[in-house]
Amino acid sequence: MKALQVEADRLTLREVDKPEAREEALVRVILSGICNTDLEIARGYAGFRGTIGHEFVGVVEDSPQGTLIGHRVVGEINAGCGKCDLCVSGDSRHCPTRTVLGIAGRDGAHAEFLRLPLRNLLTVPANVPDEHAVFTEPLAAACGILERTTIDRSTRVGVIGDGKLGLLCAQVIALTGAPVLMAGKHREKLRILERRGIATSGVEKALANKREFDVVVEASGSAAGFELALELLKPRGRLILKSTFHGKTEVDSARLVVDEVSVIGSRCGRFEPALDLLTKNAIDVDSLISEEYSLGEGILAMGRAAEKGVLKVLLRP
Repeated sequence: MKALQVEADRLTLREVDKPEAREEALVRVILSGICNTDLEIARGYAGFRGTIGHEFVGVVEDSPQGTLIGHRVVGEINAGCGKCDLCVSGDSRHCPTRTVLGIAGRDGAHAEFLRLPLRNLLTVPANVPDEHAVFTEPLAAACGILERTTIDRSTRVGVIGDGKLGLLCAQVIALTGAPVLMAGKHREKLRILERRGIATSGVEKALANKREFDVVVEASGSAAGFELALELLKPRGRLILKSTFHGKTEVDSARLVVDEVSVIGSRCGRFEPALDLLTKNAIDVDSLISEEYSLGEGILAMGRAAEKGVLKVLLRP
């Protein structure tokens, strides 16, 4: 089968052996989505080698006991051991020996087929098209913010970074009734939120709102975004970090201490809330799709996804 892989810091499209189901499900990929983590992995983030990609929708072709065969599915990307306290409690996201689809120890979704444990798979409701279902993983990451902190109508929230994840975060948080301000650099992206009644601002104009926000979500993936977040937060505010990227960010720890800022990491969210929102058509994902390529054009698609102003690029095997 074809697979888009990173080997020796080089992106390649290769013919590799089709995976076998063994004790896991074999899924034929219908669509996969390129995200910023894929781009960072291609630059050396996480030291991963193998097939990249973790956003997908597909059909189960084989599985233990024949379960879910023929069903359209999406999949939780963290595959835990199934035995540790975290896995037994239902949260494999922090299993110490987990593998992560297309990120750590497990070949990913930018391929014709992938393998995942049956417990990781969720069926996609019939009314959710493939082009929406492929957003389940990043939308779950946005929903994950609400697992990590409490946000309601009285919480003033800023979101920094008008990329794909930032736009999803702003939409999810706005559904709580909280007043949200998105700070970004791209007028056409900000309009996506404005059409949904969410306030937006350029980065420089956002500084007029210094020390006014209870919560700020940093989704820009830049040191400048981190600094802006600290400028916007009230004393004792909560800084939610969503970005993962290759490199390090300097932190002014004195600022965090003096203002008693709580720094909260937020990575993967659960898929059920995301699928529920997609079923209700509560999130605009159509506006986030920039282009679609065949898997055979995967290297070209990755280059396109890295260009400024481009949102979600999809791959179809």
